[in-house]
Amino acid sequence: MSRRLVSLTLDTLEDLPQPCRRCVFWELDPVSAERARAAGDPGLEKEAWVSQTLLEWGSCGKLAYVDGMPAGFVMYAPPSYVPRSLAFPTSPVSADAALLTTAHIVPAFAGGGLGRMLVQGVARDLTKRGIKAIEAFGDAKFGDVAEGMPGCVAPADFFLSVGFKTVRQHPRYPRLRLELRTALSWKSDVEYALEKLLGSMSPETLLRPVRPATRSTTV
Repeated sequence: MSRRLVSLTLDTLEDLPQPCRRCVFWELDPVSAERARAAGDPGLEKEAWVSQTLLEWGSCGKLAYVDGMPAGFVMYAPPSYVPRSLAFPTSPVSADAALLTTAHIVPAFAGGGLGRMLVQGVARDLTKRGIKAIEAFGDAKFGDVAEGMPGCVAPADFFLSVGFKTVRQHPRYPRLRLELRTALSWKSDVEYALEKLLGSMSPETLLRPVRPATRSTTV
């Protein structure tokens, strides 16, 4: 099974699952989002938002593929690019953080570590840009219908499971934060474990050629 992580572009935008491809919950303020839905094609507004963000700020999403199939995605941007962020009771987002707006794993690929893979991809990207942290609004009662807040808000439990910590409590929409140095330490921990394993093996063991097994014959 091969796994691949790519940045969101106008080309890969078409690989977002429906209805996420046409959802403008995060990209527009509530009034503008309702107007776009009434006009019948919010997908155009989504494309315009991605295009503008890419031009002005840079990469704003990551997609994960498993054996060539789109398996999940996350989107992120500065809070100033996300009008909906001001509608949450635990806003505003900290000045030193980017906002991870939404995360989604295709159910068929859930439980395979793709969420952590996506978040780490975001962490690497943002660290290169000098950003210190990622924040997100989580849904502590994901699955319960909330007026004005559809399933575009990812479960708070998801963010907690990939290393986020709660920085402002709320019974429904806590704000969570991930320090980027913590996220990047995941890779360091794995590399250290690998080095320790290889270090326990002698050079002769590592370099010794593997001889093909000989077939025994019975007379």
